[in-house]
Amino acid sequence: MASAYVVQRDPAGGLGCAGRHTAPRKVGMPSEPSQPRPPVRVGLVGYGSAGRGIHAPLIERAGLEVAVVVTSNPERVAQVGEDHRAATVVPDLDALLAGGGVDVVVLASPSGVHREQAEAVIAAGLPLVVDKPLATTAALALEVVELAHHAGVPLTVFNNRRFDPELPALIRVRDEGLIGEIWRAEYRWDRWRPVPKQRWRERVTAEQGGGLLLDLHTHLVDQAVILHGRVATVYAEVDARTTVAEDDTFLALRHESGVLSHVWSSSVNGAPGPRARVNGSSGAYVIGKQFDDVSSFTEFFNEGDAVGWIVRGDEREPGPVVTDADEADFYRAVAAALAADDPQAAMPVDPRDAVHVLAVIDAARVSAAEGSVVPVTTPRAERDR
Repeated sequence: MASAYVVQRDPAGGLGCAGRHTAPRKVGMPSEPSQPRPPVRVGLVGYGSAGRGIHAPLIERAGLEVAVVVTSNPERVAQVGEDHRAATVVPDLDALLAGGGVDVVVLASPSGVHREQAEAVIAAGLPLVVDKPLATTAALALEVVELAHHAGVPLTVFNNRRFDPELPALIRVRDEGLIGEIWRAEYRWDRWRPVPKQRWRERVTAEQGGGLLLDLHTHLVDQAVILHGRVATVYAEVDARTTVAEDDTFLALRHESGVLSHVWSSSVNGAPGPRARVNGSSGAYVIGKQFDDVSSFTEFFNEGDAVGWIVRGDEREPGPVVTDADEADFYRAVAAALAADDPQAAMPVDPRDAVHVLAVIDAARVSAAEGSVVPVTTPRAERDR
């Protein structure tokens, strides 16, 4: 079974030193019990591009069961019948919670309703996976985290990009000193969509969960924090050129470690830049193209499973080899956590990490409005102070 690189957590809260001084550990799934357990039954809320296109395939590939799907859209109801014939379809979250029959709930619904729906699931006492973002602000996200903590309900956030080939490769570059001391890093996610898609994400305000800062930037900032540490200050340039909320963004992050990371996401960039470029004292590490899956990496580089390149001027050599990255490991880890003595501690993503990421995004909005560098203030629960 595939395994994933996971960063050790600081017991005082989330990533703590957040990666730069914390060695990753290779975590595999537990060995199979002598008596096979029945598959974990998942209640999937939402069956659009996220629910059907991302979560459901990963859930099934990980060996869990899509048992109940929440959707009232007739077309999506038909799709559930085609994709998961044994699954029950219910029209809303209340019906799911009243009907039971699931071991964990996955919220793949629009971002603006995550907090409200999470609170309902926690009140019902069911373990919960929330697609990123956990809420629309850091303060609201902390409320969800605290509610789950006091209720004793396991909670995690779907940062699936931690399980791509890219992150373990970048961690190896950092920890093995392949480019010396890291000074500056660039991470970006560019697209060319001059005519935006007609989805909720493009049609609602940032306050309602729309825009790139609550979408692609949550992945990018999470990656930067894991690699370089918690963020101290942020400078941001944010524009809404074709959509209601922002579709063209840039963040300059000053990490507590001293590393500076530049993070872009855009839906209107006709000439995308490198997916990642990390500069250090003895060279640079470059992922020169943006990819959707492991096979795309392999086809482009034609170097086995090399993710990127170590570059020193005119010299270039393949970067780290990553052969076992699998986003389905997220759900394998969820299943293992639910069987653990302390399910919350075993969850693949500490939700307090998501609170810090949202604090960075909150500060970015202030920075963009004021045109200034803004300190990042992450709300913390009393137990973490």
